[in-house]
Amino acid sequence: MTALLALALVTLAVPVRPPIVSKPIPFGAQRRAETAQYAARHYGLHTSRLEHPRVIVEHYTASTTFSSAWNTFASDAPDPELHERPGTCAHFVIDRDGTIYQLVPLTTICRHTVGLNWTAIGIEHVGTSDASILSNARQMRSSLALSLWLMHRYGISLPNVIGHSESLTSRYHRERYAPWRCQTHADWQHTDMVAYRRRLLSLARSEHVTVSRTGGPISSRC
Repeated sequence: MTALLALALVTLAVPVRPPIVSKPIPFGAQRRAETAQYAARHYGLHTSRLEHPRVIVEHYTASTTFSSAWNTFASDAPDPELHERPGTCAHFVIDRDGTIYQLVPLTTICRHTVGLNWTAIGIEHVGTSDASILSNARQMRSSLALSLWLMHRYGISLPNVIGHSESLTSRYHRERYAPWRCQTHADWQHTDMVAYRRRLLSLARSEHVTVSRTGGPISSRC
């Protein structure tokens, strides 16, 4: 193999799609209508479709089983914090054994991060803290593989893989409803996401996958 051919193969390397188990939550006409109404109120978008996602948001479920997370997202009950429909959901949930479940199509808006749902893919991890996930080798392998695959598929840069707690410093954050403009959560603190993104970059390098580092955080107005 010539050096030029080897370089070409490295340049063309793409991440492997990790195994994903389909476990869809009910998302019929009523929930799609609720989602479109939500998007109109909060983002000025009259659609339930997720188009050209620019951000991946990492979460943890604050529970210990996949089934409890699935049941919460499937219920479409008004969320207990903000009391609005549609109910909360995430595109993916990664179980403690590393199994990746897809709950919602990547063409559909999911309500998981105030200010970013219009352009964000949500990944939940079964667990009760950042540390519990970072220390779980099987869960982390799956999480990093999924995030890298999604980054490549949608052209999402490394700084735009964020933790929920970093939402207010995302350049894509926008919220029309004033009382929610500074609302965020404590899951996946910045320090832990620095460690996560470091591991993500290491995986990309090991697989010879080029990732962009453009588009870092901005100052929060909160």
